[in-house]
Amino acid sequence: MLSYPIRLEEDDGTLLATSPDFPELTTFGDDRDEAIARAVGALEEAIAARIHDGRDIPSPSRGTPCAPLPTLTAVKVALYRGMREQGIGKAELARRLGWHLPQVDRVLDVQHRSRLDRMDAALGAIGRRLEVIVRDDASKTA
Repeated sequence: MLSYPIRLEEDDGTLLATSPDFPELTTFGDDRDEAIARAVGALEEAIAARIHDGRDIPSPSRGTPCAPLPTLTAVKVALYRGMREQGIGKAELARRLGWHLPQVDRVLDVQHRSRLDRMDAALGAIGRRLEVIVRDDASKTA
């Protein structure tokens, strides 16, 4: 799971949320929970824009509070980063998978609800493997 730190600042009765890792991210909320929830959506938008523009997606820096990305978005980030690290473009990924380019576009689109088997196949094509671990949430078992 990817969680990015969020800076919260009081701003005229609301909380301004920004990110040290994504300078373009700015959102707000009436309280801490709402500001962090909105920051998750803003993070997804920032990531989508970076993928579209072919820009790097940074690893999370340290800090709290954090905005955790949805699992599927984190998997898409892992795929995108892996492609960039290996110099694999969309056309090459499509060739390796026997897919059409629109199918590759969908597995990289954070707004598209790709199936996990498709994400697993795409990761496999770049030499990565998707693993799922389910843990008890210690904060909810007490």
